[in-house]
Amino acid sequence: YSEGYNTAPSELSLYVVSPSAEMVEIDKLVAVVSDFLFAYDTPRMVIVRNKRIGLIFRLIQLGVLAYIIGWVFIYEKGYQTTDSTVSSVSVKVKGIGFTNLSEIGPRIFDAVDYSFPSQGSDSFVIMTNYIVTPMQSLKNCAQLQNSRRCESDSDCAAGVFGRYGQGIMNGKCQNNTEGMKTCEIFGWCPAENDHHVSNPPLLMAAENFTIFIKNAITFSAFGVSRRNIVESISKETLRNCSYHKVHDPLCPVFRLGYIVEELKENFSALAYKGSMIGIVINWDCDLDWPERFCIPTYSFHHLYGGSGKEKVSAGFNFRYAKYYKENGTEMRDLYKVFGIRLDVLVNGKAGKFNIIPTMMTIGSGVGVFGVATLVCDLVMLHLLPKRNYYKQKKFKHVEGTSVESTPAKVSED
Repeated sequence: YSEGYNTAPSELSLYVVSPSAEMVEIDKLVAVVSDFLFAYDTPRMVIVRNKRIGLIFRLIQLGVLAYIIGWVFIYEKGYQTTDSTVSSVSVKVKGIGFTNLSEIGPRIFDAVDYSFPSQGSDSFVIMTNYIVTPMQSLKNCAQLQNSRRCESDSDCAAGVFGRYGQGIMNGKCQNNTEGMKTCEIFGWCPAENDHHVSNPPLLMAAENFTIFIKNAITFSAFGVSRRNIVESISKETLRNCSYHKVHDPLCPVFRLGYIVEELKENFSALAYKGSMIGIVINWDCDLDWPERFCIPTYSFHHLYGGSGKEKVSAGFNFRYAKYYKENGTEMRDLYKVFGIRLDVLVNGKAGKFNIIPTMMTIGSGVGVFGVATLVCDLVMLHLLPKRNYYKQKKFKHVEGTSVESTPAKVSED
């Protein structure tokens, strides 16, 4: 040793420095990251001989199997690919009605008179009641009581149209036919009085009018087209049949009164101020069978609740006019029509076997079987009295070492 050192080698002391708290935290973080990156979980097969667990496991498996077979395959037809329908509808209405009003005399109504529109689309109206204001022409006249009332001419601004008015006011206040003062108008006179609706309805004969519905559909994905006039309906059958949900469910000819009966409504009550009814044609076709088994079903729905319910602006009505000239003067007969509006609604779905949805359904079903294992593990490891024992048998930790080291240490929790 050099002369600068006065301490002999035997007198040197060894000092141990304790690690700081920061170093301890870093070591813990490194251990956590190492466990996450370099640890591997692998399933371990453990056979548990426990009657309760075994029974739960088999019952859940049986329930899953029943769900897959009964609901997914049989009811929902999960082995099929599906397509919706493209549809067209045309309608013909037949029947004769008769009225005899003092304003217009006896009158015969055929399909051209009481069916709107006359060409028969999938939404149409059959007239059941009406109010007629005949021989109107353009001139000055007093309005009715429910229109603009007044006390003097100053209450009637000339050239103004009131919200409930029946024409353009000309600035005069006059007595109308009911003895009430209202603003005089220039318009179609005499003014319409729609306060009194005939009861019973004028066209009660509409109860026996028939509606012939023609519906053609196509399932484009499968190249299949069908009509609601199916193979069992001949030309002679079509002349004489009338739809009945039990006795003749495939006949495309419907009696209006029968439709109302199916809704459990009174025809006279619906015909009084009109109504709205939906006729639903449903096509639910399994194309794994021959196409002749693809047939429609019919149902009827009241589109706003029924006649027995008090509603604001209940019923269905509209106006139309018939124009003509008399002695060179343009005139018209104004009709306020109350009727039953019918909307034909078509729903359709077809299915056919396809291997892709079949395999997807089977695969998802196999995955659902994992629920049985999940539930049984939950019961076994957390609810049974011997849960700690089962945990020791189910979980095993293996500490890996290098090839040169001793064999891996195995410990059970």
